[in-house]
Amino acid sequence: MSPAALQILIRMRPVLAAIAIGGLTVFAHGAEEACRPAPERSRENLQILTASGHHPFKVEVARTPEQRAKGLMCRRSMSRDHGMLFTFDMETPILMWMKNTYLPLDMVFVSRSGSVIAVAANTTPFSEELITSGKPAYAVIELNAGVAAEMGITEGSRVEYPAFRH
Repeated sequence: MSPAALQILIRMRPVLAAIAIGGLTVFAHGAEEACRPAPERSRENLQILTASGHHPFKVEVARTPEQRAKGLMCRRSMSRDHGMLFTFDMETPILMWMKNTYLPLDMVFVSRSGSVIAVAANTTPFSEELITSGKPAYAVIELNAGVAAEMGITEGSRVEYPAFRH
């Protein structure tokens, strides 16, 4: 994708869902209307295995394009053991941004097999800067900023959740 095309994409105001663009999945937190109250989603159990042990989380799962587009926008707080899981139909490079997102986040990019492939730590609230998985990923787990470092979540850590094939 050309730099000019990326700039157009960044400046788009509609809610962007998982959009395939030349083999690149773009998932953007955006759109002012996204701050309307949404129905509460149930939380599911997910564990991340690191050198320091098993770390359980309760995650909301963004399953629809609308849920993926809204993500954690407009949230002012989140428990340290909570997060949000975004899964996609296939492994592809993923780009995200923090527009309309108040909380600094750690974004944990995960392969289809459940292996952490990258961590974007302490992302900047409200930033329109693109955050990339760097290589193909199947899912993203958003956690409070600092949780990944605190628990030793790094490349190679394992995620236990039914969507991942171990």
